[in-house]
Formats: sequence, C-alpha cells, structure tokens
Amino acid sequence: MAIKDKKTAVKTVVVAESAGSGRRQETFDVFRRWGYLQSTLDPLGQFLPGEAFPVAVPDGPDAVEARGYYCGTIGVEYMHIASPEKRQWLEQQMERKAPATDQKHVLTQLIKADIFEQVIQARYLGTKRFSLEGLTVLIPYLDRTFEVSAGLGVNKAILAMSHRGRLNVMTNTVGRSATEIFAKFEDVDPRSTMGGGDVKYHLGATGDYTSPEGKKIALHLVSNPSHLEAVNPVAMGRARAKQTRIEVEEGIENAKPQVLPIIMHGDAAFAGQGVVAEALNMATLAGYNIGGTIHIVVNNLLGFTALPEESNSSRFSTDLAKRLPIPIFHVNAEDADAVMRVATIAAEYRHKFGSDVVVDLIGYRRHGHSEVDDPTVTQPRRYAAIKEHPELYKIYAKQIGVDPAAEVAEVQGHFLEEQKKAMKAERKMEMAQLPAYWDKYRGGYIQPADDQVKTGISSGEVVALTAALTTYPESFHVHPKVKKLYEQRVEMAAGKRAFDYGMAELLAYASLVKAGTPVRLTGQDSQRGTFNQRHSVMIDIETEARYTPLEHIASEQGKFEVYNSLLSEAACLGYEYGYSRDYPETLVLWEAQFGDFANGAQIIIDQFISAGEAKWHLLSGLVMLLPHGYEGQGPEHSSARMERYLQLAATDNMVICQPSTAAQYFHMLRRQALRDLRKPLIVFTPKSMLRHPDASSSLEAFSAETFQKVLPDASVKDPRRILLCSGKIGHNLRVEREKRKDNGVAIVFLEQLFPWPEQELQAALDMHPNAEVVWVQEEPANMGALFYVMPLLRTMTRDRAIVKVSRSAAATPATGSPKAHDIEEKALIDMAFGA
Repeated sequence: MAIKDKKTAVKTVVVAESAGSGRRQETFDVFRRWGYLQSTLDPLGQFLPGEAFPVAVPDGPDAVEARGYYCGTIGVEYMHIASPEKRQWLEQQMERKAPATDQKHVLTQLIKADIFEQVIQARYLGTKRFSLEGLTVLIPYLDRTFEVSAGLGVNKAILAMSHRGRLNVMTNTVGRSATEIFAKFEDVDPRSTMGGGDVKYHLGATGDYTSPEGKKIALHLVSNPSHLEAVNPVAMGRARAKQTRIEVEEGIENAKPQVLPIIMHGDAAFAGQGVVAEALNMATLAGYNIGGTIHIVVNNLLGFTALPEESNSSRFSTDLAKRLPIPIFHVNAEDADAVMRVATIAAEYRHKFGSDVVVDLIGYRRHGHSEVDDPTVTQPRRYAAIKEHPELYKIYAKQIGVDPAAEVAEVQGHFLEEQKKAMKAERKMEMAQLPAYWDKYRGGYIQPADDQVKTGISSGEVVALTAALTTYPESFHVHPKVKKLYEQRVEMAAGKRAFDYGMAELLAYASLVKAGTPVRLTGQDSQRGTFNQRHSVMIDIETEARYTPLEHIASEQGKFEVYNSLLSEAACLGYEYGYSRDYPETLVLWEAQFGDFANGAQIIIDQFISAGEAKWHLLSGLVMLLPHGYEGQGPEHSSARMERYLQLAATDNMVICQPSTAAQYFHMLRRQALRDLRKPLIVFTPKSMLRHPDASSSLEAFSAETFQKVLPDASVKDPRRILLCSGKIGHNLRVEREKRKDNGVAIVFLEQLFPWPEQELQAALDMHPNAEVVWVQEEPANMGALFYVMPLLRTMTRDRAIVKVSRSAAATPATGSPKAHDIEEKALIDMAFGA
C-alpha cells in the first residue's frame, strides 16, 4: 500500500464479449464482487491505487454501466454475505440513480464544521483539539443518518467515538453550544476537577436531533478515554439497556429499531485494537444483539505517524469486518453527495435487516496528530499536497455553484461571539446529565455507598423461594446429577443440609426478582457455573430444551437474564459496564471464568469502572465476580489479583469484598441491589470454598439483618494471637486450629476490604486486647492485600505488635505444582500459629 503516483494506470484484463444468455449477469457479478478494487477513494490520490481484478473482465456496454456503479467514489464489499435477499437489496440500491441531496443543507454543515475548527485554531493555537479537518463530511453524514433513521422509528441514538472530531460532533451534531466547548479551552473552573475530571475531548455530551418532519432523536455521545476502541462495547451495552428499558416499561416485544448505536472509529485503531473484533462478534449473539450497529471509520489514512502499510496487513483497515456477513462501504470523503447516499443506504440496511454496517469514510488529516506536532517530518509528500488542498466546503460550494462567502462570515461571527462568551464564563459547563432513572441512585458525587440496608429474609421466604427455584415441568428430562443437586437444595430449605454458595446466590437473585429488581448475569459458562455450582439453566437431556427457574419465581417479577458469554473479557466486561450505566435498577453481574482472566479487560477496569465517577461523574453498580483461592492449580487459576483493585480504590469509587460464607455472599448481593447509591462491586468469589463445610450457612443465617464487613471471633478467650485474614485461608486456619486444639488463636475474617471497615474491625480487635495481630494471606508478599492492609493496621493498633504472614514475594501468583502448593501452605499455616 505504498504511495503511488497519482497517474498510476490500472491494468485490467479485458476479454471480448461473447454472445449468449446470462452474459450481463456475469459481467455485473464481476464488478459487484471486485469493483471496489478500482474505486477512487483517497481524495489526495496518493493511497489506495486501483488494483487489477483477479478475474477476466468482459468488455462492452454492460461493463461500462457496471463500472459506473461500482468503481466510482463508492466501493462496496458485500458479496461475502451468504443471504441472497441482503445481496439483492444492496444491488438494487447501488444500481439505481442516486437520490437527490439537499446540497445547500450539506454545504451549511460543511461550513460549520470547518469554521468551528478554524476558530479554535486561531484562538487556541497550539492547544490539542484533534481536529476533524479533512473529514468534515462526517457532520452531514451523521445528520443524514439521523434524518433517515428518524423516519424509520429511531428515537434514541448512542454515539461512541475517539477524540478526533469529538468537539466538532459535540457542537454540530449533538447540539451543545460552542460556548460550552470554548469554556473547556478557557478552563473556567479548575477547582472543580482537582483530583478528577478529564480533558475536554474525552467528555460525553447529550442533546437532541430534530428531523425536517419534526421527529426527535435523543442523542448521547459516550464519554471515552484515550484507549480509543475500549468504548465500543460500553456503547453497545448502553444501547441494549435502553432497548430493554423500553421493552419492559412500554410492554413492547422488540425495541431494537428505536435505539440506534453508532460507533466512530479511527482507521489504525479499527485494524489494530483487539476489542474491535471482540465487539463485532457480539452482533447477533443472544445476550448482546442490539439490532445492528452503524460503524463509521473516520479514516485519515494515518495512525499518529504510521502509514497504512504500517497499521494493517491488508488493503483496507476494515478488512477485519469481512469475517462477518455485513456490508462494508468505502467512500471518498470529498464526494459529499456520495457520502449522503451511503449514509442513507447504511441506515436503511440496519433498520431492514437488524444488521451491523461498516462505512469507511476515507479522507485525510489536515494537521498533525494533535495540532502540536509537525507532520511534515514523517509524511512530507502528503502534507505538501494537503497544504495546497482547499477545504471541502470550498470544493463542494464550487461543485454546486454557490458562493459561500456570506454564510462563512455569518458562521465565523457566530463562533467568535460564542468564544467571547466562554471567556467570561464563571461556572462549570456541564455537557452531559445523568438521565432521570439515576435520580434514586446517585446520592451525591464521590460519596460512600450507603450501608443502612436491611438484607435479611425470613426462613419462610427462603422455603418459598427454594420451591420456585427447584420446580420444573413434569415432562422435563433432568440430568441425574442436576436432579440430585436440586433435591439437595430442597433439603437445605428444610434445614437438613447447610446452604452452599450456589444456592445462596440463587436465593439472592430469586428474592430480588420477586420484588421487581431485574438481574442480569453474564460470563463464560455462567449458566452452569465454571465450577458446576450454579445450574441456573436446566437442559433437557433428550431434547436440549432449556428451562430457567429464575424466570418463573412470581407472576409479576423482575426480568432475569443469564448468558454464557463469548470468549472475551474486554468486550464483555465493557458491555456490562455500559448496561449498568443505563439500567441502574438492574443488578448487573459479570463473572470471570477464573479471577485473573479479568486481566484481559484491564483497560475497562482502569478507565471506566474505577475512574468513571471521578473523571466524568458517571455512576455504575456493576458487580465483578472473580473466582479466587489457592488450591494448587497454578499461576492462572489461583489469584484474582486483588492487589490491583485495591491499588485503584480511592474516594469511595468502588466496593471490594471477599465473603467467606454462603450467607454473607447472599447478603452482599442483596445489599448491592438494594442500595440507594450504587458503586462498582468487586467480589473475590470462592472455588473449593463453594462446597467447603465451614463456608456453608444455616437456614437462620439468611434472616440476619445485613452483610457483615468483619466476622469477629468470640469462640476463644484471651488469645495470644489474632489471625486476621480474608477468604479461604481463614477456613484452612480454622480447620488447623481444631486439629491442633489451639485455643490461643482467634481467627477474624475481613469480609470487606474497601472501603476500609475501621469501626467494625476495631471492635473485633478490641475483643482480644492482649493479643498480637497477625495478617495472614495466601498470596505472595508482593501481591494480595498485604501492602494495603498493613499501613491501616499499624495506624489502628499502635500499642500492639503487628505481624505479617504470606508466601515469599514472587514473579507469579502461585506454583504450578500441587505438591509444592501443599508444602507452601503447611509452612504458611505453621508461621501463622507461631509454630
């Protein structure tokens, strides 16, 4: 894909047309399949030179006609779509006369887009803004998309994009005033963002679009970090939540046509970021389908300073999308009429087929990557051409025979006046507001989640819910092992067997949906459970029909959803975070197959879950379930890397727990759902402890008032040591204490690590004032909670000794040898007891 001379000829194999029926069809099929290879797509004529077709091209008038449809400034790839109906529909759109465009309206939008950028460049020279110049056609493209979509029933749109052109879209598409944008450049309220906030080109914005017919679309541009494509699944999750809300509240079967997701990508990012492929793969999956997303590649044929051949291994950055049966349009961004035509086709296709569409707007970047670097150093030829190249509005005005001078002056005057207003602004400019359904849950910015939540239910309620959870159709052929498990669950409610984690969790969900609280759980193998512990969905062993008891708890109940996710972490976690943002009434949970698999979603955790409130004042009640515990299963199946979450914890941004009993897990989940102020909840869930006798709970434990942040130990008197721990190791210590008959050791469980439960922990320690305090953890000394806990303990217990016990610092979380694990565990327990 090296730069070619503008006059490079395209060599095409030509054969004489022969007589016979079907020849026209054969000719057209060649151009339908390969015409995009000879489309004129780069406005500067340097990249994407025409390529020879890989097959012979018939000669004659049919070829000339077909070339006009498929080899102009639009190149379309769609012949990989298996559906004849979809291909034929696309052919009909491409092989007809282009519909008329409101060219004066398009020109007005192009002028606004370019002049907005020029005013910023003049007034804030040297300030980063990530200009849209070179691709200002995006603004009329979006306008046309909304006009068509409004006529098709769309009333809400979720927009996601990286920083390039974001400020322009905020002003000229979403409808925020230019004063608000300029106020960000003036930095009118710095104190409001100390310790938080974000740069102006990451912020979200809300507004409205009104079509010429008066139809409205509520627009929301999603807040996004510099990690570019990470926002894709977040926007998709938000769209799904809005669709679900409409379906539930308005009682309609399918709200997908009403909510339009649009994701704008950079060309290098589309090709280079793995989350793009993950998110694209969600398109038709049951747990993630949102009726199609319009993907727009805002393609300037540069990735920072990288040329196309340095960013992707194929002709187009969009070739990744050809793995899916969706159309891909490439269009020269300086043929505005062609862009309007593609916008129409894409919006109609999405509506008609409920399918994703990719639109590759190919233009250029007028300035350097961030307006402060010099692009002539790395692309001298391209920027020499750009320097002499007029703005698109000038080209288009000349093309349609309009003198734009008066309108340009008017628009420029408007933006200059808005800039003057911004200089006088004395208050913070809010460009996005939380929707009304957050009113109950917001409670105040950077405030701790409320703890005054009663979570217990009566024993009678447990029995009633268990009956619903263990009932299934008489004709259902249940697997013998599952049938036995359900029988055991009935025994739990009868007080004949202790409750394990799996049943405690399902009880929590059942109690919530019965009361009208929706629950959504997704993750790899989450229907059954990674450790065969959940079985929330029953599968008929003869027909493979499915039955979900949690969907049949009560006649009027909250929606329950559980999905086995695709094999992704980043896209799946991002999706659920997005869902939690727009359906806060729902208990939204994402489960990692093993806790440290969440490493694959670290960007979502760092940029959205832990920081979203501080950066953007946006709240989420997402729950992350991370299996954690050392059982000799190796480095990747032991630690959920709790040290990473504790390092991210500050200013009440999240809640971090490791419940040590089934009932505690039950109460913790209910507390999360019933709180008036939601925060992300990080839960280190058990593996072997799922069925550990000491971690099981009695029937009475579910009627306790609420979740306990600390479990004190009153079983011993005047011990020499308090072993303070969290999770599975505490049960191992209890077993060892019983074996040793050592009454000189108290074992205290820290159930909530953040926010730090100082009051509750102090009370537990004060029960044994003469004992030294020993922090015990399974993890190596450079991992786990040790670094976080020790300074806090020293502050609390200045008058007594503090000891720490852990594995030695290591480069990996755990050994891969079960025997080595046992040796380490024995040594660790011996040290804990002072042996």
